Amino acid sequence: MTVTDAVTASYIGSGDMPVLATPAMMALMENAAMLAVAKELAEGSTTVGGHIESSHIRPSKIGDKITATAEVTNIDGKKIFFKVSAYFEDVLLGEGTHLRFIVDRGKFMAKL
Repeated sequence: MTVTDAVTASYIGSGDMPVLATPAMMALMENAAMLAVAKELAEGSTTVGGHIESSHIRPSKIGDKITATAEVTNIDGKKIFFKVSAYFEDVLLGEGTHLRFIVDRGKFMAKL
């Protein structure tokens, strides 16, 4: 992700400065976790976020290119646990844990 006005704390409302918003950084980490396991799931299945906890220890300015990583740390039935991290180049911006649940797309959407 490239930091743009649309993902800044001042735009999102999580702060009042033009830096990468914590919710945007965490969304990038969630996306990394989703993509990390997507190809391993049965047809018709996907994952949904259940919990995320993260530090955000360094700011990022508009124009910075941010990457996120996700590593599976445990699988318990339909629960997948991850270690997630976000970086600007080789500088750690934040890290934490994330839980995703494996769900059937059709059944999940039918509950709405």
